[in-house]
Amino acid sequence: MLNNKTILITGGTGSFGKKFIEKVIKNYKPKKLIIFSRDELKQFELQKTYPESKFKYLRYFIGDVRDYDRLKIATKSVDIIIHAAALKQVPAAEYNPMECIKTNVNGADNVIKCALENNIHKVLALSTDKAASPVNLYGASKLLSDKLFISSNNLTGKERTLFSVVRYGNVVGSRGSVLPLFKDLLSNKAKELPITDERMTRFWITLDQGVNFVLNSLNEMKGGEIFVPKMLSIYIKDLAKALSPKIKLKTIGIRPGEKLHESMWSIYESSNVLEFKDYYVIKPSITQHLTKGRLKSYFFNKKGEKAKNKLINYEYNSLENKKLINLKQIKKLKEIY
Repeated sequence: MLNNKTILITGGTGSFGKKFIEKVIKNYKPKKLIIFSRDELKQFELQKTYPESKFKYLRYFIGDVRDYDRLKIATKSVDIIIHAAALKQVPAAEYNPMECIKTNVNGADNVIKCALENNIHKVLALSTDKAASPVNLYGASKLLSDKLFISSNNLTGKERTLFSVVRYGNVVGSRGSVLPLFKDLLSNKAKELPITDERMTRFWITLDQGVNFVLNSLNEMKGGEIFVPKMLSIYIKDLAKALSPKIKLKTIGIRPGEKLHESMWSIYESSNVLEFKDYYVIKPSITQHLTKGRLKSYFFNKKGEKAKNKLINYEYNSLENKKLINLKQIKKLKEIY
């Protein structure tokens, strides 16, 4: 799938990017792997782990997805783009709305334009559960980004470029997530842990699972889909108690733009959802330009599995998830330690 291909990953020095690079190096032999990000320090640190002298196919490009000209140069002769660059902190986005829009919306548009201009084969963009029925600016910006990528399949005509999206929940241990916050407080002998609301639930996916799902979606994508993995979900209060059973919990209230429970799609989108064994696919809502064969292809994956399409009025959310696990089950998760 990635062998002898030129791949560019935006936001390549972030949590996802580093794990993606690790897996590509371990499992594939790409022609080139271009790591595109704006943070020169993180690029420098990554080069110490993966020096170009040893990994001849690695290329480190400093650049910002806001900069169309730089991105256009970086994506020349590229086969595959993984778009992971984003401003992701909910409170920061609320306070700095235009900065969030410039990266998450305008940056997405630049990726699309460059992909079309350079006739790139596949573009897979990373999204978030917060893009479903968004209540904060970050989620709204990612919903706009998702819409841009999906609708771009209407622009390709006879060209070969395919655009799809992967949407999943909070990544365990990633920058800004609650697990490292709790661990840091406990390592500093905190007497209590802050909980926004004891009713709060979140989806649970590890970085490794997230990267594997992206790779699988890259292989399966036909253009126009949003891929959603089937995930565990947890009560945040249970995560705190799993880390420290006797710790006191302090309710501090929901932050601006925060939800009690996260969802992957609204009930209004459910008629477009297909269910496979391990994941869901949200079909594109605009299908006038698609042939009957193309529409039918969404119902089958490369394993020959046929999708179910009986999810009308069903919202996949972290509270009503069939895989909502209890405190005892959380304690058995190796990734929390």
